[in-house]
This record gives sequence, C-alpha cells and structure tokens, in this order.
Amino acid sequence: MNTNIEAGKARFALAVLAGALSLASSTALAGGFTRGEADTDILFMEGNYAIRSGGAYVSPRRTYSTLNGRSSSDSAYSDTFWVPGVALKAKLGSSPVTCALTYTQPFGVDATYGEQAQYAEAETATGQGLPLVNPTSKLSFSTDEYGATCAVRFDAGRGGLHLIGGLFYETFEYDEDTWFGSIHLEDDGGFGYRIGAAYDIPEYAMRFQLMYRSQVKHDAEGTFTPSELAASYGIIGNLPSVGGGTLPQSVKLSAQTGIAPGWLAYGSVTWTDWSALPYFRYDVENLAQSIKTFNYKDGYTIQVGVGHEFTQKLSGTVNLTWDQGVGSGADIATDTWTVGLGSEYKTEIGTFGLGVSFSYLTEGSQSETKGATFNATADDDWATAVGVSYSYSF
Repeated sequence: MNTNIEAGKARFALAVLAGALSLASSTALAGGFTRGEADTDILFMEGNYAIRSGGAYVSPRRTYSTLNGRSSSDSAYSDTFWVPGVALKAKLGSSPVTCALTYTQPFGVDATYGEQAQYAEAETATGQGLPLVNPTSKLSFSTDEYGATCAVRFDAGRGGLHLIGGLFYETFEYDEDTWFGSIHLEDDGGFGYRIGAAYDIPEYAMRFQLMYRSQVKHDAEGTFTPSELAASYGIIGNLPSVGGGTLPQSVKLSAQTGIAPGWLAYGSVTWTDWSALPYFRYDVENLAQSIKTFNYKDGYTIQVGVGHEFTQKLSGTVNLTWDQGVGSGADIATDTWTVGLGSEYKTEIGTFGLGVSFSYLTEGSQSETKGATFNATADDDWATAVGVSYSYSF
C-alpha cells in the first residue's frame, strides 16, 4: 500500500470533516438571513456509504444603542436559534457516480423587539402620516431545504475531475406579531438547483471546488388573526393574507490542501445575491399592505483556516471568517468577524465533533430616510455559537 496516498487520505478526511464542523457554526452568522449550508462535501467522504448529522446553536446579542436619537435600554432583539443539518451519501455500485441526500435550514431570522423599539416605530409611522400605526413586537421566518446532489468522477492527471449537480426543494414560513394582530404565511415549497465542479488529488489532500446555488421565489398564503386592540376598532375574524419574496442565489469557491504531514490549509469565498430581496411584502385582505424594506446589497464571505491531526483519532481546526455587511441603511446588517474552533474524535462507532465560534459584530445604523421603520444605531456586539456533529462511513 502506498503510504503517501494513505497519509493524504487522512489529511483529506480531516479537511472535509473538521472544516465542515467549524464552518457550520461560523456561517450561521453570515450576512442577510443566511443560516445553514447543505453538506455536499459528504460526496468526498471516504467509503461507499456515509452519514453525517449535526447542528449549531447560535446566540447573537445585537442590541439598539439609540432609538430615534434617544438612548435605548431594550434587551437584545436578535433571538437565539438552532441550525440543523443531515447528509446521506452512497456510491452507485462500481460506477464513478456518488450521490447525497441533504437537509438544512438555509435562511431564517428570529427577532423580538422591546417596548422602546415598538414605540419608536409607532412614533415614526405617526410622523409619516401612515393610515395604520402597527408596530412589530416579534418577527420570524424559516426555510427548510431538502436536496439531492450527485457527482460524476473522471480521471484527470494525478487526481480526479468531479462534475456536480442536483436539485433541492425549499419551503418558507413567516410569522409576525403586531399591535393589531398576528400573521402566519406559508409556501409549501419551490424548486432550485445547484451545479458545480471540483478537482482533487487525494495524495496531497488537495481539492478545488466551485459551486453555484440558484435563487428560489416564494409565494406564500396564510391568515391574519386580529388582536383585542384590532377588535376594538371593529376588525374581527381571521382574514386571508398573501405575501412573497425571492431568496438569493450564491456562488462559492473553496480550496484545501495538505501543507505538511498532518496539516491542512483551507479557505473559501462566497458571493450571495442579497439584492434579489429588496423587501418582503404581504397583503391582508380588506385591511392593509405591509412592506418590510431591506435594500440589501450583494454580500461576500471569506474564510481561511488550518487543520491538524494530533493523533489517528483526534484532530482539530481553527478558522477566521469575515462576512461583509449587506445593509444599506434600511436595516442594521454590518460586517462580522468570526473565529471558529473545531475538534473531532474518531471511534469504532463513528466520528464525533464539537465546534465553537465567537463573532464580533461591528457598529451600524438605520434611518427612516433609507427605508427603515425607525431610526436606530447599534454599538459593536458579540455573538457565540456551539456546533456538534456525528459521522460514520463504510
């Protein structure tokens, strides 16, 4: 057996597993509403069959420092959340085709606004002469992505060329609580696709990959449920509602290579087309229309990291991620710097992983003149995340 190739395979496995582990916790704080990423890297995992599952618990602590020019004592409006991920891989017999089934939650937001923020929105709406003053107290939306992706390998020099493609199905769910009531909207799902290519040389633990993920347009339907305040104005009974928006396309370029025995370097650059979602709109029949303005610009996420195999069973990784703020003044979405740490331990029953990340959120502001529902500023803040994973291949 060629020992150089075996050593390369060990380093390559470390790059895929440990890199994916810490990435799960760091990208959960990426720009816009980005959360999880489908684990298509499992296509390169050793063995004819493999499973990998895990998730990241993220605790962002974004607070307003001022609201309409006055100091704010509201608690953090960004709520904690959980990002799950599951992937199954199978090699199709003796063919060069490998396929994977994946699940994750690619986009989402959870926010609870304090009393001062609600009254700032009411004050702004009154000053603008809007016919309905209806501040938001709680807002969330979530997506689920179910994907199937395959890779075909061709011999190319000392390595292999992989052509990658697949489909995914993305659902959408939106909830908002306001003074006048609550709205719930759902889109059972829309299809998207991903295509890409990769070149790897396992002997050197080297891989370069380019992947494109398409956008998905969502048209949601649901119900508005009036509150007691709305009932006092004669608004009674549930009202049908519709809404929609487009979640963005993205392109990711990633690379990794062995740099010394037991050591790897890896990195990636991701472009996300957040300008595809300038706002989210919904209409409540016979009542009003609501527009949540974002006016996000396209965003870039850059990550660099290194992994090390301490023993045949224990390995670790550390990485640094910069995410460009996509806000243009309608919302506070600023640059984020994240340090991620990951480790994994191999046993006879599978590989267990643990990752943590610490994020620094830079200061920013929003203005009603740029589409915000109220004027606000935020000082620099911190966020933390913890990720766990389990994988097994045979």
